[in-house]
Amino acid sequence: MNFSKKVVMITGAASPIGQALIRVFSAGGASFVLADINSEALKQVVDELAPDALVISGDLSDRSVVDELVAKATQRFNRIDVLVNNAGGGVIAPFLEHTLETMKATIDRNLWTCVHCCHAVLPLMIENGYGRIVNVGADSVRNGLWNHAMYNAAKGGVHALTTGLTREFAEYDITFNTVAPCMVRTPIVDRAIAENNPLVDKFLSVIPKGRSAETSEVASMVAYLALPEAGFVTGQVISVNGGSAML
Repeated sequence: MNFSKKVVMITGAASPIGQALIRVFSAGGASFVLADINSEALKQVVDELAPDALVISGDLSDRSVVDELVAKATQRFNRIDVLVNNAGGGVIAPFLEHTLETMKATIDRNLWTCVHCCHAVLPLMIENGYGRIVNVGADSVRNGLWNHAMYNAAKGGVHALTTGLTREFAEYDITFNTVAPCMVRTPIVDRAIAENNPLVDKFLSVIPKGRSAETSEVASMVAYLALPEAGFVTGQVISVNGGSAML
């Protein structure tokens, strides 16, 4: 996958999926704009995987942080060719155990980060007449997973934003797609398996492949959708889910 001369902005860059994204885009020769709320983890990832990246740490549900990031990217590169909205994470809990704070946090982390980044980056993409925006959604929106109601509300908004923006900006050669993973193998999932958390078996029970997705499997789909050659794929929610939801 050739991303030479392409500037790729990845949010949630310090997360396990974020690191897999950096690896696949780096192999294609991309330049990076990287963001994450965890400054220490982001520094470690950048030092290891993308030492030349433009980096900012902060809460992307705060529009001023997003504006600062895009301004710095514009000053350095004068373009952002690919935006991957990977920032997320929410409180996974039975609906009635949520508080107003955990509800807001789940919406902020998953939906508002995506909305703000799209809104800030699109003028630059329009000016350059090119763009690929790939959002990381959730297969649980489609299969109604246990304890995911608030998370699905947030990620469902991301899925809807994808289709809503597609018609509006198609004339500028800007595509919008969402990659929707099922349970992904991360340190949190590995810990839950080691602790025999009963939810793990329930979540795996809806996946015909009988396992979690690898971060590299999610990242490879994102990277494909970010290619110039994927220019006729737009407005899609594509599951990487081992068959847990079909069609």
